[in-house]
Amino acid sequence: MSARSGILAGGNWIVDKLKFVDVYPEQDALANIARQATGNGGSPFNILVDLARLGVSFPLAGIGLIGSDADGTWIAEQCRLHGVDATQLRAHDTAPTSYTDVMTVQATGRRTFFHQRGANAFLGDEHFDFESSTAKIFHLGYLLLLDRIDGPDAEFGTVAARILARAKAAGYKTSIDVVSEDSNRFAQIVLPALRHVDYCILNEFELGRTTGIPIRVKDGIDFAALQVATQRLFEAGVQEWVIVHFPEGACALGRDGHLRRQGSLCVAQSQIVSTVGAGDAFAAGVLYGLHEGIAIEAALHYGVCAAASCLRGEGTSDGVRPLKECLLLSEECGVRSIGV
Repeated sequence: MSARSGILAGGNWIVDKLKFVDVYPEQDALANIARQATGNGGSPFNILVDLARLGVSFPLAGIGLIGSDADGTWIAEQCRLHGVDATQLRAHDTAPTSYTDVMTVQATGRRTFFHQRGANAFLGDEHFDFESSTAKIFHLGYLLLLDRIDGPDAEFGTVAARILARAKAAGYKTSIDVVSEDSNRFAQIVLPALRHVDYCILNEFELGRTTGIPIRVKDGIDFAALQVATQRLFEAGVQEWVIVHFPEGACALGRDGHLRRQGSLCVAQSQIVSTVGAGDAFAAGVLYGLHEGIAIEAALHYGVCAAASCLRGEGTSDGVRPLKECLLLSEECGVRSIGV
């Protein structure tokens, strides 16, 4: 592993079409669009751009499918601008580039997504070349939003599990992220992959749906339930860390069974422009730390500071600042206490 360097990320490549509205309307009612913007979307796209903005010194590369259209051209240009190797980012012959209409309520930063799956639906095992890269970490996301990759595989259970097994065999550490889909498919799609995963990164909703254990209760996070649920993911095969993020902070469970807790930053509501992308910014910060071999406690701190920085921007990544600036936010804003 010492000869390997960089992060290779594959999965959803999406153009986020951001619309900031005065209210989220009831069906058949009207809301006013105050302004709009274009941003990066999808787990690999977001994380790689975030890592570039955090100022990493190691190589960044992506794998995925885009369309032969203006949105696909825009994605390729963003990769160039951020120093992301797009050699394995290929154009599909007929499908459009995937996009999401992101409706953000100005007063709260809360957002709702309307998604066009596009070319991402055609991404499969054959598109992943692990031999041509010497990256240290391979990240795959989002599970539950990749039609072919979420599909069954006779040997591995799912195509995602096959891809992750190939990455492990090629010498990578592996990481996954999951989309917060409102469905009962989580266990079917997520669990088979875990035998080939070093770092499982997900939020409390996704953890609850995967394990069937409610994590959020009336008073907030049930940490006893979170401990049991993360342990179940270890029992399903995770190799090193189960990392869970939520608005109040984050936790990580390792093989020693000790649950590490990290409070989020106390960002004032008046400073929150949008919450879109905060989860991926957290993942980028954590992966930065894991790549550099720092303690998991410090990696979680990187994550919550990157997420706090993200909250100050309109788009998925434009609020993310260099890591040193993100870390200073913990002194400026303070850190939330989530117990011991």
